[in-house]
Amino acid sequence: MPSQLWPYVTPGIPDDLFENLPGIPLTQRELRLLLISQLRLKPDSVLWDIGAGTGTIPVEVGLLCPQGRVIAVERDEEVANLIKRNCHRFEVKNIKVIEGSAPECLHDIQPTPDRVCIAGAKAIQEILQAVWLYLPLSGRVVATAANLESLYAISQSFSQLRARNIEVVQSAVNRLETRGFSQTFVAADPIFILSGEKLD
Repeated sequence: MPSQLWPYVTPGIPDDLFENLPGIPLTQRELRLLLISQLRLKPDSVLWDIGAGTGTIPVEVGLLCPQGRVIAVERDEEVANLIKRNCHRFEVKNIKVIEGSAPECLHDIQPTPDRVCIAGAKAIQEILQAVWLYLPLSGRVVATAANLESLYAISQSFSQLRARNIEVVQSAVNRLETRGFSQTFVAADPIFILSGEKLD
């Protein structure tokens, strides 16, 4: 459902429309599009976004799936408030922000998810083990890795959990930016996006 700030039905909100804070991760537009496509959302999906940062994924998904529910989990109070402000900016009503550390805070969250997005979490293996218990059959997890250690940890966890239909995509995005008097293509930091499903 479009908002006044983003009156379109397509995802891909420009980064500069979001309020942000210095040092707080903001998933860039092109990477959001990759992440959202890997989630394979349904109109009434329940998404847990763990490590929601600026709240770009919750806002995009909240607008795409007005019948669905989004739970944004963020451990820092200031960042959790930033997510709430971005939800308000885009008039999204189906997002609940939970301030807490995963995986400890997950057992209190309702409703349980059929989709989970995990971005940049330090305790990635423990979080994956925890969310797997809440996923129904055919539930889907998408996790991002910005370094080799995280890539290995997620891959190992998917193997231990016997995830199925695993996909791995590495982003390679270049954006045109103005630098001084010229326009230059600038590369976004590459990340790995891993996805898998719970089938048994």
